[in-house]
Amino acid sequence: MRQPREPVSAGAVLGWLVLAALAPGAAHLRAGWRKTGLVLLSLYAAALLALLAVYLVTETDNLLGSLTDNFWLTVVIIGAGVLGLAWFALIVHSFVVLRPGRLPQSGQILTGTLAGLLAVVVVIPFGFVGQFAYTSQSTLNGIFAQDPADDSPTAAQPKPEDPWAGRDRVNILLLGGDADDHRTGVRTDSMNLASIDVKTGGTVLFSLPRNLEDVRFRPGTPMAKRFPTGFRLPPDPGGGRSDLLNSVWEYADAHPEIFGGKQKQGPKVLMDTIGYTLGVKVDWYALVNMWGFARLIDAIGGVTLTVEQDVVFGRYNEGLVKAGTRKLKGADAMWYARSRTYSDDYTRMRRQRCVLGAILDQADPATVLTRFNQIALATKELIRTDIPRPMLRHLVPLALKVKNAKVASVQFVPPLINTGYPDWDKIRDVAAKAIRDSAGKTVAATASPASPSPTKSPKKKKQETDDPTKGLTDGCGAL
Repeated sequence: MRQPREPVSAGAVLGWLVLAALAPGAAHLRAGWRKTGLVLLSLYAAALLALLAVYLVTETDNLLGSLTDNFWLTVVIIGAGVLGLAWFALIVHSFVVLRPGRLPQSGQILTGTLAGLLAVVVVIPFGFVGQFAYTSQSTLNGIFAQDPADDSPTAAQPKPEDPWAGRDRVNILLLGGDADDHRTGVRTDSMNLASIDVKTGGTVLFSLPRNLEDVRFRPGTPMAKRFPTGFRLPPDPGGGRSDLLNSVWEYADAHPEIFGGKQKQGPKVLMDTIGYTLGVKVDWYALVNMWGFARLIDAIGGVTLTVEQDVVFGRYNEGLVKAGTRKLKGADAMWYARSRTYSDDYTRMRRQRCVLGAILDQADPATVLTRFNQIALATKELIRTDIPRPMLRHLVPLALKVKNAKVASVQFVPPLINTGYPDWDKIRDVAAKAIRDSAGKTVAATASPASPSPTKSPKKKKQETDDPTKGLTDGCGAL
């Protein structure tokens, strides 16, 4: 066998080691270990070609969705650990076969030290990938429902060929509530329904006011039997009301006797109620702790917003979010979205829409990756949802479509509707038109036989001719 050429300097040893880190087997070929070097290079090339083939035949969105599965996340965690150790061993063995012992003592010390550092450095990317996958798996398993209830419409496993079961749209109820040690139950002060076209990602965001009165329930349901003419309770001792739309979840949870003793019916009742109000079927809900949402904004580094005018907040009006365009931290962004001081619910709803639009626009993939751990921790603490874990692989590609598609907004606030005497037929008609426009359809609106229209209010206002559908960020940013 031909004797291998020996490296003539410490620089040559280090150069071949670096090349071996990028192309496994290169150092072995240089040292005369031809079979070993060719095997390592062949395996490396085959792995790269396999990954390239998967990337070329799989749509990027679907690939990202698949990587949310528990199985593939586990594969990534184990694979990253195995490959990290293998690359470490590769550098060590490459150093050995290059025979650094023939160098002068100073060269041996230098190359040995730098080879050790290189062996550690090559492990770092694999450690990062493994940690990323582990954090993702832990976060997703902590948020999404592992085993949906048997009577849930989402209990069945989604079919890969048609995960949406023939539906053109998916409707997800986005709720914001306050976690308060002095408050029992859940009051949903922010209620938005996102209706998403599963093919295009075109979305309509319907915003419903917290103070919607005389709420109607789907005929035949336990709540409809309890309140056949609408949700109405005696005034609170302090003069407030506990029978507004934002109290439906709390009331249902507090009265299990209405549902034959079943506990925690609030989410299901609110989903059905809002679906009935808008004339759609709500598939899932996601409840966000509004103050936890501030931590999410901090995790992405804040959001840039234009505050139209000074927003005052605090028990004694001691807080202030000043007018102007700048990047807001989580607490200021939330006070901007939530304060009603010197304002009203409808202005607050518009500001909440502006914050949602800013997050959707500014939470780009680079930001998410660089701040992943902070985002994962904040997300795990602030979200409660009934979305089944298996659906996540299909919702990720859909979410990416939404980010690149048109997002329209409809706010059911005065003068469009009177929150004290809502025109239920009008609400459904407006919602149906907005969905048709989002899908590019022009057929006449028809009520679903399964969702009869709520009873008309005795005080019906004349329908406005202006189209209430706006862009998600329309009206945001004007000083």
